[in-house]
Amino acid sequence: MKLSIVDLSTVLPGETRHEAFLHSIEVAQHVERLGYERVWVAEHHGAASIAGRAPEVLIATLAAHTSRIRVGSGSVLLNHYSPLKVAEVFCTLNEIYPNRIDLGAGRATTGPYLDLALQQDRSKQFHSDSNAQIVELVAWLDKSFPPEHPFAETPLYTIDSLPQLHLLGSSSWSASAAAQLGLRYVFAGFIAQQATPGNIQLYRENFRASDGPSGIQQPEVRLGIHVVCADSEEEARRQLAPVHVMYQNLYQGNMNAPLLTPDQAVDALGGLPPLERYVRGTGIPPKFIGGTLEQVQEQLEQLTEDLALAEIIVQDMMTEHPARLRSYELMAAML
Repeated sequence: MKLSIVDLSTVLPGETRHEAFLHSIEVAQHVERLGYERVWVAEHHGAASIAGRAPEVLIATLAAHTSRIRVGSGSVLLNHYSPLKVAEVFCTLNEIYPNRIDLGAGRATTGPYLDLALQQDRSKQFHSDSNAQIVELVAWLDKSFPPEHPFAETPLYTIDSLPQLHLLGSSSWSASAAAQLGLRYVFAGFIAQQATPGNIQLYRENFRASDGPSGIQQPEVRLGIHVVCADSEEEARRQLAPVHVMYQNLYQGNMNAPLLTPDQAVDALGGLPPLERYVRGTGIPPKFIGGTLEQVQEQLEQLTEDLALAEIIVQDMMTEHPARLRSYELMAAML
């Protein structure tokens, strides 16, 4: 089984944003030693408890503190930016760290004010054409603009290798776009559990092989899910408690409630949260997978088999750093 990490640079209770980034560096070094495939960093804006807002900067930092593991974005929000600028930034990263950089592209709204703040033209309401943007990004990377296209006159100068392009999403749009362009696809199962098997099937059934440098010949599906592994089931439930409280706050519209320690979260919940179990054959992952190594491994192996996954990308928001490192150490037995 192939495993990777997406790191949000979570600001732990009682710690600073600076410390969150130091933890991200330590996590990258830790999972590299353990044999994980890649470590990705996210882009979240206006979040008090998540420091990861500039993946391009953090990718360079993590790559400088590691030597082999692939480093990338999970994801850069392409709908807010110029495809040329995104291509140039990630090609520059790949020029510094050849064959180690992943360009995970996605889209998201960040709220009406931040959407406006992120765009250059404030004279009109925020709007993005995701289809046009991902097509243009591929064209810059592959140097595939038609000869008559004005952008064809200024190619993207870079080295022979390119950052590895992945399209990330939680909707049918991303599944369809990745299929039509022959791209690697990552489905955000921690966002849309029920939609997981349908979108992966949509991607596979509509996949068109790509001969461009950014594309692939056969479908490749990766699944992002929330996983916590611990030495006991009770401890896994304890470590999952803060994220249960976080989602409760999000559902109530409280976007910036501070994260709690596991014990504080257990108290807030009135006890340890239950563990969902993956139902074999459904392809629908639980919102959170947790438990001992044996419990977690069984579910991840079943998901991998049922969905024919190339890789699982683990997200977590554990608020005890040593427990997080231990979770990755335990899961390394699956590699």
